Amino acid sequence: MSSGEAESVMRKSAAARGTGGMIRGAAQGGAMLAAGLAVIQGAPGITAIGPVRRRWFPALAGYGKAGHVALTFDDGPDPGSTPRFLSLLDRRGVRATFFMLGSLAAREPRLAAEVAAAGHEIAVHGWEHRYMTVRGPRAIRDDLRRALGTIAETTGTAPRFFRPPYGVLSGGALLAAGGLRLTPLLWTCWGREWVPGATPRSVQTTLISGLGSGGTVLLHDSDAASPHGASLLALTALPRLLDECARRNLWVGTAAEHGIGTTPGGLAASPPGGFW
Repeated sequence: MSSGEAESVMRKSAAARGTGGMIRGAAQGGAMLAAGLAVIQGAPGITAIGPVRRRWFPALAGYGKAGHVALTFDDGPDPGSTPRFLSLLDRRGVRATFFMLGSLAAREPRLAAEVAAAGHEIAVHGWEHRYMTVRGPRAIRDDLRRALGTIAETTGTAPRFFRPPYGVLSGGALLAAGGLRLTPLLWTCWGREWVPGATPRSVQTTLISGLGSGGTVLLHDSDAASPHGASLLALTALPRLLDECARRNLWVGTAAEHGIGTTPGGLAASPPGGFW
């Protein structure tokens, strides 16, 4: 091999090594970008952990006015159970916030309208009850836009609040909520009536143990995403909850009356004093 041929081979080898390095670098960069996007998408899901949410994101957890309790219901409207909640709340003179699924509001438009006509606040729980962390930003945006449009049309209201299915947020959900001027809202205490083996006593005990001034309560007025009979457990526990609030001089009302200070799509970061 002549010196010129050897030099040519060396140049080609160096070029190949350079190309290989560029490919490896691009692959590493792509992997880092994918990992970063995954973190952005999934990181808000940490707020599903109650202690984390209550400590660092109090507005998202539903902490509002002292002396007030926001009463909220998820997963309706359900013709087999929601009317019973409406009847009980009417007898007690209490108004609450109903986080509706758009698909059920579309299926039961008259019942959705009845909830609003009874003076209750209407909010958005998505179109269907699916984890948002496993869905892309576009799918989430389309889901929320469809749910908001249907719920607003059937109830004649302009919902302010949004609660993701299972209480698990994602980066895409926050972006979509912000674009639709919806404020994410989770809860400070719940009845866990959907847990296998739950009883009226367990639901009442769980509710009362977590109840506090300025908190937000979650119950379910439908079995759409829960074991059959879960909503009945919630209904059974509701009078005891209202009695306990009255005993503690806590005024029960809607999320809108609760004085939660956060911006649409945003998360408050500094905890108020006196809640833990």
